[in-house]
Amino acid sequence: MPESKSKFFIPAVGAAVVVVAGSIAAYTYFKGSSGGSLDALGSAKVVPSTALMATYITTDSGAWAKLQQFGTPEAQKLVAKNLEDFNKQMFSDGNVSYEKDIKPWAGGVMIAVLPANPVKPAQFNVPSGAPNIPTNLQQEPNILIVVGIKDKLSALNFANKLKSQKGVKLQESDYQGQKIIETTENGKPTYSVVLNNSHLVLAPQKQAVEKAIDTFKGQSSFASKEGASSILKGVDVKNSLAQIYVPDYAGMVQQLAAGSPQVKQLPPQTLAQLKQIKSVVAGVGVDDAGVRVKAIANLDPQLNKFQYQSSPGNIVGQFPADTFALVSGNGISRGWEVLVEQSKDYPEMKQALEQARGQLKFANLDLDKDIFGWMNGEFAFGAIPSNQGVLANVGFGGALVFDTSDRKTAEATLTKLDTLAKTQQINIANRNIGGKDVTEWQIPRQGALLAHGWLDQDTVFVAIGGPIADAVSDRKNPSLDTSDAFKGVTGSLQKPNGGYFYLDMDKTKTVPLINSFISSNADTITILSSVRGIGFTATSPDKSTSELEMLLALKPTAK
Repeated sequence: MPESKSKFFIPAVGAAVVVVAGSIAAYTYFKGSSGGSLDALGSAKVVPSTALMATYITTDSGAWAKLQQFGTPEAQKLVAKNLEDFNKQMFSDGNVSYEKDIKPWAGGVMIAVLPANPVKPAQFNVPSGAPNIPTNLQQEPNILIVVGIKDKLSALNFANKLKSQKGVKLQESDYQGQKIIETTENGKPTYSVVLNNSHLVLAPQKQAVEKAIDTFKGQSSFASKEGASSILKGVDVKNSLAQIYVPDYAGMVQQLAAGSPQVKQLPPQTLAQLKQIKSVVAGVGVDDAGVRVKAIANLDPQLNKFQYQSSPGNIVGQFPADTFALVSGNGISRGWEVLVEQSKDYPEMKQALEQARGQLKFANLDLDKDIFGWMNGEFAFGAIPSNQGVLANVGFGGALVFDTSDRKTAEATLTKLDTLAKTQQINIANRNIGGKDVTEWQIPRQGALLAHGWLDQDTVFVAIGGPIADAVSDRKNPSLDTSDAFKGVTGSLQKPNGGYFYLDMDKTKTVPLINSFISSNADTITILSSVRGIGFTATSPDKSTSELEMLLALKPTAK
């Protein structure tokens, strides 16, 4: 079983299921008829409607087994070892395993986040004469876990096995005719109840279990909550591992922020931005390419100010095949206009924009017109390997490529930047590369620091490093869109789309580069070695919907 899944699943079930059957009477209870569905909808019917979000994780062995088709032998051994170590930590006597003891009876798992409970001042040890404590202090959000019971007899056998565990204390109480069991292990309580013979409900706070019982008895559920019923059908991914449901995105963020003492109160402008997103549903699945994540955000078309436009994707063909990272899109100028419009409601943002405009005026540049105004077509930024000239130490350079319908303004901006560079004692020179006129900013003994030129009538590039200018300008080499690596990572992503994020993890430069930016160890590098690449894209079929898709392309297991 995947480690991330085990971390919350095994301890929760291990601590609570011991209470489900503790005697012969429990056997009779389990043999009774069961009702209710074990899918996400069935679980959502016992989750209170106040839940901020919920995640449903499948226990279907077929879906998880699909992951075994991927990964290097070293990575698979590492994951297996970590799972074995984790199982030993959860069950110290070593006689309990997920495969033998939990898998036979446990259906899908839903994890719901409920609003935090206000902390009453009386809960604190307050010295006499101390200032009044505000009553809006918050605890951590309540977590409620709902586990489907697909085989009651297997669950009974497991519960009896857990009875022999040392250090477990049990205490029963009654609520609305339902038996709540408090299980204390290592000083930490867990509360649980079995509802309708089909769902085990458990939580670290008793109040959360009581609310689930209220829901079971007829109060409104997460399944009937406005916005939830439409998203509980989930996202279509093959071999679904998990689905995430957020019926009220702005409300969730607002309540989670209110419950965190580290977060300041959200200003009205921020809340207005959040309300553009009404609900979110996401799914994680496994297919022949790797792990795929899809998300759908339902937007308020009246509040959504950004005018989405799909990207033709032609700009990718301007980069060489060895480009190992790429971000592409369309219409920077439109995005800038929306940002400027929104800054009117944010004094700090507006001030920052005015400062940027003022600084560029000293260089005779208009931020809105000269920098962003002409960027109205496709664009892309790519990282390209090179160890020559100024790039010798870093091992790669970058290129920005823009399509524009306003070549005159773009040329005028580049001329102004060349003039500014001359004032900094940088030599400006012209060079012909592959029949294209390229302007270079040269520094002594290191070659070109920056270069720019036109690839065709409407496409301009700016390259960091002279070798990168050569790679982009000289079209004798294969282009990125024809490479097997790029097609393998992005070819199955939805089209049309608004552009790509692409990262080729197979390139020799990529993993060392990631390792230089993050603190990674040998185990992390072993896992990364199983990843072919990462692809991400977004699309918006209409003004009320935004769809995201990401693929973690994995290497197949060697046969």
